[in-house]
Amino acid sequence: MRKTLLAAAALMTLSGIAYAQTTVITKDPAVTGSTTVTLPGEVRTYIMEHEVPSVAYEGEVVVGSTLPDSVEIHQVEGHNDYAYTVVNERRVVVNPQTRAVIQVLE
Repeated sequence: MRKTLLAAAALMTLSGIAYAQTTVITKDPAVTGSTTVTLPGEVRTYIMEHEVPSVAYEGEVVVGSTLPDSVEIHQVEGHNDYAYTVVNERRVVVNPQTRAVIQVLE
């Protein structure tokens, strides 16, 4: 019984570590056709560590909205499915093909 409890505790600890490496974002399925997106931890780290100038933008920047071509986006090296920018002093993760906002980092 004690070995079973120790094994269960070890598995729970390891699964928590693995879970902490990604961020799950709930999105509006009416806008995106999807209910969740997983953002790899290394993508978030890359975006948080690379400085780019903030762009002033009057439109609403929320998950599912599309940024206009006038807002410069930057590719995440090694991850072609992710780009980012800083809009109104907030870091934004963007789909580089559609320019749709995937996540607003706080």
